[in-house]
Parts: sequence; C-alpha cells; structure tokens
Amino acid sequence: MIVRLVKMTFRPGEEERFQALFDGWRHRIIAMPGCRTLELLRDIKHPAVFFTRSVWDTEEALDNYRRSATFSEVWPVVKALFAARAEAWSLHTGHLMHASDT
Repeated sequence: MIVRLVKMTFRPGEEERFQALFDGWRHRIIAMPGCRTLELLRDIKHPAVFFTRSVWDTEEALDNYRRSATFSEVWPVVKALFAARAEAWSLHTGHLMHASDT
C-alpha cells in the first residue's frame, strides 16, 4: 500500500472554491483503479492549508491516476488557486493502530 500526502496552500479567498471543486471531483478520484481511500484535511491554525491523504494499492496505481484524464482536468484548475507550490510525499505505512487495539 502507498499513502500519498499532498499539502496545498491556497491564496486567501480561494479555500471555498477549492472545497467546492474537490466535492465535485472526489467521486472520480476514489473510483480510480487501486484507490482505497481519499481524505481531505484542513490545517487547524492555517485555514488556507489543506492536505489530501489517499491510499493506493501500488505505486503503479498512483502513477496511473497521475497520468489519467481525471488528473489532467483536476490539477491545472487546483494549481491555479495556489499561494505556494504544492508539496507531496509517497509513503509506506509502518504501523497502524486504533484505540481498540490496545
């Protein structure tokens, strides 16, 4: 499994537009082959900073999404709203625990 984190910082006033765009695209992203979860997170202290967290079966599945028509439509529109360059990490899960696991 691959966990993909993407940090996005938006220009002031673009946060609501991004959330509306994400709402419209999220169903297409999660429907991509190999995408297991998709989550949108917002920084508590910096409301213009968002993260997406997605889980993919393989790096190949993530790369296929990044070459897809969906990504080609989504990314340029979102990128135009940025105040700073996006940052992204692809990670392997080390440990995952839940409170009920103790």
